[in-house]
Amino acid sequence: ENTCSLIVDSRTTSNCCSTRLVDKLALTTKPHPKPYIMQWINEERGIVVNQQASIPISIGKYKEEVLCDIVPLEVSHVLLGRPWQFDKKTVHDGLTNKISFQHLGKKFVLCPLSPSQVNEDQLKLKAKKYEEEKSKSKNKKKRKEKNSPLGEKERLGSKEP
Repeated sequence: ENTCSLIVDSRTTSNCCSTRLVDKLALTTKPHPKPYIMQWINEERGIVVNQQASIPISIGKYKEEVLCDIVPLEVSHVLLGRPWQFDKKTVHDGLTNKISFQHLGKKFVLCPLSPSQVNEDQLKLKAKKYEEEKSKSKNKKKRKEKNSPLGEKERLGSKEP
C-alpha cells in the first residue's frame, strides 16, 4: 500500500517531498536546476536542496504528478506549497479549511483531516519511521558480521579451550 501523508501549506515557497518517500518508492531523481539552502528545516545552518523528483499523487479521482524538491521532511511525505496552489489556482475557504481547484476540467475539493485524524496519521508516520530505522540497523549489523574477517566463534565472543 503506497499511502502517504500530504500537507497543503500556503506559507511554503516550494513543493517538497521527503527523502524517505523517494527512497521507499525508488523514485527517479534529477538535479535541481537552481539549488538553494532551505533554512526552516534546520534553523542553525539550513540544508542544501539540490535534487527533485516527480511525485505521483492520487486523491480520489484527482491524479497528477507534481515536481517536488527532495528534503528530509518528518511531518509529512509531501508538502504542496505555493507553486502547486498557484498552478492549480486553488481557492482556500478559511471557514471550512477546504481547498478547491480545477484539474482537467473537473472541480475538486480537498477537505482537511480532523485533529484526531492528524494525530493518528502522525503516530503512524512515527511508527513506520521507527520500524524502518530498526530494520536498517539490523541489516547493517548483519552486513558487518558477514564481512568481519574474524571466524564465527570469534565474532560471537566464544573461545575454544
